[in-house]
Amino acid sequence: MRATTAFNKMLAIPGATVTGITFTSEGIVVSIRLRAQRLRCRCGWSTRARYDSSTRQWRHLDVGASRIYLRARIRRLACRRCARVVTEDVPWARPGARFTRDFEDVVAWLAQRTDRTSITRLLRCSWESVTAIIERVVAEAINAERLDHVYRIGVDEIFYRSGHRYLTVVADHDRAGAVLWAGEGRNAAALGKFYEVLGPQRCQRIEAVSMDMAGAYAKATRDHAPQARQCVDPFHVVKLANEALDATRRWCWNNARGGRPKPKAEGKRGWGTASTRPGTMAHDIKNTRWALLKEPRHLHESQRAVLEQLRGQRHVLWRAYLLKEELRDLFRLPDPSLAAERLRLWLSRACRSRIPAMVRLSRTIRLHQTRILDAITLGLSNSKLEGLNSRVRLINHRGYGHHSAAAIIALIYLNCGGITVELPTGR
Repeated sequence: MRATTAFNKMLAIPGATVTGITFTSEGIVVSIRLRAQRLRCRCGWSTRARYDSSTRQWRHLDVGASRIYLRARIRRLACRRCARVVTEDVPWARPGARFTRDFEDVVAWLAQRTDRTSITRLLRCSWESVTAIIERVVAEAINAERLDHVYRIGVDEIFYRSGHRYLTVVADHDRAGAVLWAGEGRNAAALGKFYEVLGPQRCQRIEAVSMDMAGAYAKATRDHAPQARQCVDPFHVVKLANEALDATRRWCWNNARGGRPKPKAEGKRGWGTASTRPGTMAHDIKNTRWALLKEPRHLHESQRAVLEQLRGQRHVLWRAYLLKEELRDLFRLPDPSLAAERLRLWLSRACRSRIPAMVRLSRTIRLHQTRILDAITLGLSNSKLEGLNSRVRLINHRGYGHHSAAAIIALIYLNCGGITVELPTGR
């Protein structure tokens, strides 16, 4: 069998024929020739007229321990649709790439599962090449039609780099939390870019948007999709309740200590002041933290005993604990139509509790009352986005950090945007 025939069958280069093989110090250079006579632009326009031609080389998948390079005579054409001179589109490589499609698909498949260092060592390429390949694969694989049927979305911010660098991520509730869009920043302008990409007509189809209590995302949604129902994420509501309960605990602890400020830590450990020693009221209050913050089903026996003691004393912490649990139970109602009345009663009790932290919490809840009720009625939360946040942190950590937002955004699309990369061996 001739060597060119063997490489034709072994490499299976689409739309080309092997014409020669050269062994060099860098690797094996395989000369190929396009079988198509017509020149095709990336926009789809084709012609037989050639503007000029040159020789170009692409890195292919290795064979054994040898690097493989494809070399071909590539032509340029004057595209009437683009109104400029462009390089013809070749079937074995993406436009502007110096790597073949098979090589780039393997890089993208590995990037979904491991870090860049492992990829560069395995495939013998640079970090910059891996980043550029990921961006090209994502640009080709991401489907613009994914935005055509968007009705319920979730918006959240994700920290990706020190110096208060954040990304705004938009996910589709109807597609199992798949990422629709990601952009740099966490303000109204950042989310406004998504709505601009979506367009006025598709913005009018949005029915609900789940988000946190910050005003930036709410403002952008009101400006671009005023008909959408804004739903406050239950996680942030319960988090505020837990913070108010913990503030109440510290308030009670300071009162039990006689209102004195907490003593500064000294060089050696001891029992502290007389008011914080075991058996005192301040010491008992200090040890109630986890019993108050945990869900009832996760409590240990000792923690249940702490709550029973607070209940028997009719302690102010017991009243604050009940308010916290009643607010949490709003999101577990079997009949969401009861939520409005339950929330009204809760606001009334919280205002009359005379517990400073709970009074402040009730004012915040009252400001977002409509958005909280919409979240309960529609059953929307940012739980999938919170899980996505953990996944993005893992992606960022796996890459040992990213110097640009574009690099981490491309990886988010690749790993969380529903993109499936098919390996050359599976075709």
